[in-house]
Amino acid sequence: QVHLVESGGGLVKAGGSLRLSCLASGSIFSINGMGWYRQAPGKQRELVAAITSGGITNYADSVKGRFTISRDNAKNTVYLQMNSLKPEDTAVYYCNADGYYSAAGGYFHYWGRGTQVTVSS
Repeated sequence: QVHLVESGGGLVKAGGSLRLSCLASGSIFSINGMGWYRQAPGKQRELVAAITSGGITNYADSVKGRFTISRDNAKNTVYLQMNSLKPEDTAVYYCNADGYYSAAGGYFHYWGRGTQVTVSS
């Protein structure tokens, strides 16, 4: 089993910054992609940013230029630096990761429990 634990959420004023972290632990041989999604009240969960094991990134248009995703493969950790936050960024942010349990295979895909980000105007 693999566990994803997010941290770093909180309350911040518009224009402020937060840094989210997500640590993956458990039976991990390798991690392919890691990413951040968010879900605001009454809305569907949406991709915020994703990063491959090789460092290729992908961002939602709404966060380009403001958010930066990065990862530390040695620590099985992915980060999301969020700058110039807006009230519309308010949501629960979820970490996501997929990979393999062992060299023999065994694919996994897990979600974290989420961390609340609230941006006040």
